[in-house]
Amino acid sequence: MQDTIIEKLQEAVECGKMKKDSPYPPALKGQDGASELTVNAIEAGIAPADILNKALVPAMQSVGEKYAQGQIFIPQMLLSANAMKEAMKHLKPYFQCGDIKRKGVFVIGTVAGDLHDIGKNLTAMMVEGAGWEVIDLGTDVSAAKFNAAIDEHPGAHCGMSALLTTTMSNMPAMIQEIKSKHPESKIIVGGAPLSERFAQESGADAYGREPIDDVNWLNSLV
Repeated sequence: MQDTIIEKLQEAVECGKMKKDSPYPPALKGQDGASELTVNAIEAGIAPADILNKALVPAMQSVGEKYAQGQIFIPQMLLSANAMKEAMKHLKPYFQCGDIKRKGVFVIGTVAGDLHDIGKNLTAMMVEGAGWEVIDLGTDVSAAKFNAAIDEHPGAHCGMSALLTTTMSNMPAMIQEIKSKHPESKIIVGGAPLSERFAQESGADAYGREPIDDVNWLNSLV
């Protein structure tokens, strides 16, 4: 029975089924969504850590890979991320009491001067679904704000996003400022105009072309 609940929960998240009354996807109409299935899993005695690691993390990993391969697109990915968030609402008390251990802290934001956030939001949701605590600083974020967040969460790693060529030019100086104060923190950069070469030349530790790249890179640091 427990394996069945885990399988159904993973399917609900992958398909973007948030709650029982959610209209999407039509194939799961009237069936329990991620919210109800997470409650069922807890009531069935499944360890909260297993709910996260055996259902939510694999589901979001699959979603990220499908998106990177062009099998699904942003709307479907957002539905899956929202389904994951519905499940996470029921698991938050277990994070707070220490029953579920986070892999680490990831501070993310769109760089100074840039107000675009779709890619940043997708990445934040993917990383959270992979078991990390995400500190989302929003848009137009300065190096000082990144440093302040790392001060509050020592050892945190950072993600910077930019969608404009004019704002990506802010990254090298920001990265240098962050690393001068927090040399232990690793930084990954991403955004439409960026490239692997730019990431290397700017002093970043990694380049994320797709949200799943950030997840895989962060997991490699654990």
